[in-house]
Amino acid sequence: MDRRKALKTTGLLASASLALPSALSLLQACQSEKRLDWTPLFFTPAEAALVASLADTILPRTDTPGALDVKVDIFIDRLIAKSFDPEGKEGMRYAFAGFDAHCKEAFGAVFAELSQDRRHEVLKQAEQEDGKFRISVWGTPVGEEAPIGFYRQFKSTLIWAYFSSEEIGENVLSYDPIPGAYNGCIPVSEVGNRWSL
Repeated sequence: MDRRKALKTTGLLASASLALPSALSLLQACQSEKRLDWTPLFFTPAEAALVASLADTILPRTDTPGALDVKVDIFIDRLIAKSFDPEGKEGMRYAFAGFDAHCKEAFGAVFAELSQDRRHEVLKQAEQEDGKFRISVWGTPVGEEAPIGFYRQFKSTLIWAYFSSEEIGENVLSYDPIPGAYNGCIPVSEVGNRWSL
């Protein structure tokens, strides 16, 4: 499989997470999965280690839960296993292997085995080299979009899954399932936290 085809099929990672109506139910099902009892449906052990280490490096635990705390690695495994066709799955395997091969060649080890400082170097390089999603105005994309690489698509899906989780939606973001009256003219300083609804 060539690089262009791999980039095209990894594009499913971002689009599948937005297009599937069952994606949220997959995410919520992951919340009850115990980490020690988790057996990947799609990932090999090396791929699971890569995804977990990428997730933990991009969204580590701070004063809020990290990506692994809300089990986005389990969600991404289920998303690929249950929604990708064979060609898409092959593209993901190719992208995972390519990312780790680059890490080994440039930094001496696969991503999961690198120190935190080296991991940050890898991600800094990926931020500069991967394409960027084009901007949109009122939901309409503007301009030409350069090819988006594996890292940028993975990061986008990771962030979407993280902020879609119940834990983050209810306990980190402001959450009001039954909002009160609309008040459209208040100072920004009074708004406070970002809202999940």
